[in-house]
Amino acid sequence: MNALAARRRHPAAIAILLLLGLALVGAAYSLLAPKPAQAAAPSAAAAATAEDAALGRQLFLANCATCHGLSAEGTKSGPTLIGVGAASVDFQVGTGRMPLAGPNVQAPRIEQVKYTEEQIAALAAYVASLAPGPAIPEGKEVTGETGNVALGGEIYRVNCAMCHNFAGSGGALTRGKYAPSLYGVEGKYVYEAMLTGPQSMPVFNDTNITPEGKASVIAYLNATMNQPNVGGMNLGNLGPVSEGMFIWIFGLLLMIACAFWLGQKAA
Repeated sequence: MNALAARRRHPAAIAILLLLGLALVGAAYSLLAPKPAQAAAPSAAAAATAEDAALGRQLFLANCATCHGLSAEGTKSGPTLIGVGAASVDFQVGTGRMPLAGPNVQAPRIEQVKYTEEQIAALAAYVASLAPGPAIPEGKEVTGETGNVALGGEIYRVNCAMCHNFAGSGGALTRGKYAPSLYGVEGKYVYEAMLTGPQSMPVFNDTNITPEGKASVIAYLNATMNQPNVGGMNLGNLGPVSEGMFIWIFGLLLMIACAFWLGQKAA
């Protein structure tokens, strides 16, 4: 019994128990810890090939490397593109914001896009080959078909309305920047903007707003933009500023006209 007790009290037993405890804690943490959000991989039909990436690199070197660097590492004139993903390229180039015509506080949307869809896909494939990043979204989620309008309205009012206006008309920000209007913006670009956070916009990855939530925001915007205006003149849906200005200008003119008429009548 004394020998058995001595073996049980061996000093090495404490170290072994500590190692076992640490191993169990590490295994439990690896199983239960929250996983980082991963961008959804594109479908097989949209999967980029090596030829697409090679063509994208040629386009990048000819048109983008001046600002973003020969290896997309970024320069003083443009940020790094490593890790931004294909979705960011599709949004910036597909909306005509890039290539930027000249130095500006913010890149505006341009209707006449410089590149074809095939060239945009090639540029996106090249940038995506540099490092993992959000993929170009596709399917019914980008059209809002699978979204819930009521849920989308709640998400929009909490996260978007303070910059883009309650009706999506846009609004002014600090230092000459602005939140653009959402009227006429395709659902795919709304989804990509939430995924990538262009310019002053925060990033809403799938952990912050789920794909179902993003689809619901798009469904809400579609419902808001397409509903008939039954209230008369909306004054751009800019809220109390435009309404107050309208009242001051036309109301004041009406009051002056009434005062002039009364004065002429009394004379």
